[in-house]
Amino acid sequence: MSVVMSATSASLFEVIRRRRSVGQVTQEEPTREQIERLLEAATYAPSHYVTEPWHFFVLTGAAREAFGDVMAATLQAQMEGTTNDKVAARLWRERNKALRAPVIIVVTIPKTGQLAGNPLENIAAAAAATQNMLLAAEEIGLAAIWRTGDTAYDPLVKRWFGLAPEDHIVGFVYIGFPKLTCPMRVPTHFSMKTTWLS
Repeated sequence: MSVVMSATSASLFEVIRRRRSVGQVTQEEPTREQIERLLEAATYAPSHYVTEPWHFFVLTGAAREAFGDVMAATLQAQMEGTTNDKVAARLWRERNKALRAPVIIVVTIPKTGQLAGNPLENIAAAAAATQNMLLAAEEIGLAAIWRTGDTAYDPLVKRWFGLAPEDHIVGFVYIGFPKLTCPMRVPTHFSMKTTWLS
């Protein structure tokens, strides 16, 4: 399988330093091959007891519109049937969130009760899988942003994906081609977040 790589090859550390959460993307859809590259990268994440707890849903085209309808329905349920112009505008915005990128990869953990190990360890594994996708996206020139919010925890949304209330949605990874170049981020130096013990 050949995958189009970015114009300049970079070390893993350079890819890590360069990666940014990019929410502004064009509507040009990445190829299936590119998306499969991200999914494959995800599967190499570590997991306790080799549970590989993740399951991915890839939303494109009309599936994003259907997902937007579910997002709007959950918001409307939270507002308990209130109706006015502001509510209508909020529902419209919520529905269109699913159209912000041409591809959404939903990272889930189904059948949580059947998984070995501590539940937190399985969430950590799925989070590591998500980070692998973000780095792979950066490597091949795609823009990606990891989103969660109330939608990730809503039982109606989980049901739409065939998940039980106790199952997890770890994130929605919005993917496309970047509209702009993000500036380099300067994080807090690790020395400010590190305690050395000897």
